[in-house]
Amino acid sequence: MTREIVFDPSLPLWLIAGVAAVALAGVALAAARGLPGWWLRLLATAALVAALLDPSLQSEDRERLSDILLIGVDGSASQTLSDRAAQTEAVLADLLREAEAEGLDTRVVRIPDGDGDSGTQAMTALSQALAEVPRSRVAGAVLISDGRIHDADLAPDLPAPLHLLRTGRPDDWDRRLVVSNAPAFAILDEEFTITLRVDDQGAVPDGIGDTADITLSIDGGPARPYRIPVGVDLELPVILPHGGLNVMEFRLADAPDELTDRNNAAIVQINGVRDRLRVLLVSGEPHPGQRTWRNLLKADAAVDLVHFTILRPPGKQDGVPVTELSLIAFPTRELFFDKIDEFDLIVFDRYQRRGILPSIYLDNVRQYVEDGGALLIAAGPDYATADSIYRSPLASLLPAEPTARVLDGGYTPTVSELGERHPVTTDLPAGYGTDEAPWGRWFRQVQVDVRGDAQVAMTGTDDEPLLVLDRAGEGRVAFLGSDQAWLWDRGYEGGGPQAELLRRLAHWLMQEPELEEEALTAAALGSEITITRRTLGEGAATTTVTAPDGTERIVALEEEAPGRFVGRMAGEQQGLYRIAEGDRTAVIGLGPAAPREFVQTIATDDVLQPVMDATNGGSVAAVDGTPDLRAVREGRSAVGRGWLGYTPRDAYLTADIRLLSLVPPWLFLLLAAGLMTGAWLREGRA
Repeated sequence: MTREIVFDPSLPLWLIAGVAAVALAGVALAAARGLPGWWLRLLATAALVAALLDPSLQSEDRERLSDILLIGVDGSASQTLSDRAAQTEAVLADLLREAEAEGLDTRVVRIPDGDGDSGTQAMTALSQALAEVPRSRVAGAVLISDGRIHDADLAPDLPAPLHLLRTGRPDDWDRRLVVSNAPAFAILDEEFTITLRVDDQGAVPDGIGDTADITLSIDGGPARPYRIPVGVDLELPVILPHGGLNVMEFRLADAPDELTDRNNAAIVQINGVRDRLRVLLVSGEPHPGQRTWRNLLKADAAVDLVHFTILRPPGKQDGVPVTELSLIAFPTRELFFDKIDEFDLIVFDRYQRRGILPSIYLDNVRQYVEDGGALLIAAGPDYATADSIYRSPLASLLPAEPTARVLDGGYTPTVSELGERHPVTTDLPAGYGTDEAPWGRWFRQVQVDVRGDAQVAMTGTDDEPLLVLDRAGEGRVAFLGSDQAWLWDRGYEGGGPQAELLRRLAHWLMQEPELEEEALTAAALGSEITITRRTLGEGAATTTVTAPDGTERIVALEEEAPGRFVGRMAGEQQGLYRIAEGDRTAVIGLGPAAPREFVQTIATDDVLQPVMDATNGGSVAAVDGTPDLRAVREGRSAVGRGWLGYTPRDAYLTADIRLLSLVPPWLFLLLAAGLMTGAWLREGRA
């Protein structure tokens, strides 16, 4: 029980103050006029104010409340390294016993990994815990952690000391790989650099060496080894192998006894773009579709087009002097011998042999394709003649052998059963013509026999092969058995997807990854991973997904479209996922390859030291044993050798309050009246 004198005013304080001010003004006036009873008036005013304030004795019955110790337990990913989890649970159990012996009430806050890749949000968790308990009862806070906190700048205004019980061991060390600079895109066939660095942290053992072995693989392909110095920024030259997305994985060789290998890999995703697409278009003669080809290729500013049209065959006799047959000499040697390898695509449009291109130059085209080049034959009636380009050294490449027949009559180009699954022709946009015939008709087609394993993606009249695709050595060849694709471009009978078809065809010929027939790819959106298997076969049942921690999971694929099988899974970990289906592999990074929790892994006091200094707290290593808890006065240092301090708060709960007037108000009023009477009598005698 506690007792103290308080005032219990009968009127509002502002009104009492007004009354007192008026009375004091009267006393001052009396004193100024020299009245002998002014001091009696002053005493009467004091008695009146005392009566209005009503001084009372307040008695309280109080119940003492226990002090609260907040304990934050770091359960983030970095706490799984070495034996930190076991250390954490051991010191937590000891700390709870110490707190109970000291009569402290404890609140244990478990701190998981933050959302996304935000790391350990310990200060946010402590702020939330502090908001749920009376601030006046908080005597201290202890964080059991490795000290790698990622929101130290959000530390709450603690009313008591904050301490760190640091997990980890003095001989911990780790080696990590860092990619400090990498472009978002790069030009194909041009060298660029990626800046790498290998850092050692902690107590590095003797004999580890000052060099490290790393490997580089692109899209899960063969790994190329490198040896680089430790602690030095190194610019590694790289050339992208293909256009589109290139997933580059750098992996650092594991070192003995290091804390983790989760930071030994880095993922860089770079889009490969072509600086300029160089196309050689050779037209055998002028025809209505020639302008369509030119408009299509010149519509893209990134295309460098070299276009030659043979306007007059050499055998034509019309008396025109040879020197006036062209403005410039046809640079056959330069194009088909010296610079043929500089072209990304060669197109022969209704070309037939007329002696302009010697066989040796056409043989150079054959060699160009077998070495990885791209060739498109857009055939007209010329392909069925004795002068057909098929009757040249290119015959060994071409997937369609002419029968010498040209089929006339209207037909609608149709995607074949295989074409429904092929990326060049699948899902071509419809809706150009009518519901019955969404594409306009063509009226001429060269009849051919398909050779070898060539793929028929589209058919024409009487299901005859119209678009035939094939591989030749390292390169690719496409055959279009009609010269009337321009009808679609002109909108005849509604037209058709001529631009999209030819764009896909050109990209497939140039081996763009997104148009591969057999491909395994993966994409990430948030925490969901989508796996796509494209195939010309009947199906792909399952894939094996290896998570960043090495665990494997089987993901079933379902056919969402002809030739496209899709599976989805939730990625529960940040890092690099590997997907395998048969002999095909793919990689995808969910967040960074090394999550934030594994960027810095050595336990430290440095991050929390400013926060602990501000509250007079400190740090103790968990391997040295659980420290004792001691009560210390507010403002004193709260850490010492083998002990941590807390500040007693002396919080209490008021159970009952009683008020008793010290002097009845009527007695003050009677006294005031007597004093005023005495003043009147004294001044009357005077």
